[in-house]
Amino acid sequence: VIIYGDLPKNKENVIYLSNHQCTVDWIIADMLAMRQNALGHVRYVLKDGLKWLPLYGWYFSQHGGVYVKRSAKFNEKEMREKLRAEMKAETPMYLVIFPEGTRYNPEIPKVIADSQSFAEKEGLAILKHVLTPRVKATHVAIDTMKDYLDAVYDVTVAYEGTVDHKGQRKLAPSMTEFLCKECPRVHIFIDRIELKDIPEEQMYMRRWLHERFEIKDKLLIEFYDAKDSKRRNKFPGKSVHSKLSLKKTLPSLLFLGGLTASMLLTESGRKLYVKTWIYGTLIGCLWVSIKP
Repeated sequence: VIIYGDLPKNKENVIYLSNHQCTVDWIIADMLAMRQNALGHVRYVLKDGLKWLPLYGWYFSQHGGVYVKRSAKFNEKEMREKLRAEMKAETPMYLVIFPEGTRYNPEIPKVIADSQSFAEKEGLAILKHVLTPRVKATHVAIDTMKDYLDAVYDVTVAYEGTVDHKGQRKLAPSMTEFLCKECPRVHIFIDRIELKDIPEEQMYMRRWLHERFEIKDKLLIEFYDAKDSKRRNKFPGKSVHSKLSLKKTLPSLLFLGGLTASMLLTESGRKLYVKTWIYGTLIGCLWVSIKP
């Protein structure tokens, strides 16, 4: 894990804005939070369909996650109420938002082309390595929690090994590929932004957010397309090879691995494991349909 920019050592209440390429992006937020001893503070803004994930959909909802629908179906009031409830409970906030609304996938060029066409139509800069960001969720989150937040983290993520022999972007690594080290290094650029530097009106925040994604795009152009091969596969500026000590990761692995293994090694444990997934999923789906 190679980190560039400004990652504070202390825990903060923040909104985390990042480009989105694959499911590993969710874990990148956890990696950074762990380095601030704030792993339990991570919450996500997720697309509405994910609330039906077995067990996890319910878990994210109860852990402060916010489910949103896209475009005209976006429910601003519901999102504000959820965030206000978390603030009232004084919940630590490390709220992860992917403003592009979907993944940047070079294997689906139509999505990229539609995003660029929309930017051109709206008079916005056309972006190459990211999609045109949507402002609604970001605006609602910042506007609702502006007196609760310490900062916004603008995060740009790039995975090594995702360019083919012709220099074209390839699909970002899947979770399996990432865990099997088919992606040797992940590069993370962090820009900590004060709330006072962010426009409050949605119209101006939209422009600000697009400008932030222009900065991301320039970083990614440098990473993937730099004419000087020595400048590729890195972001500009100083970097830190950020390792985690075993004491931060091994206890959780031993606890969860031991708990799961002990269940699966006995017949009664296996039955309990299966029933947990089945009944937990049914109860969770019922719960989130009544109380998102």
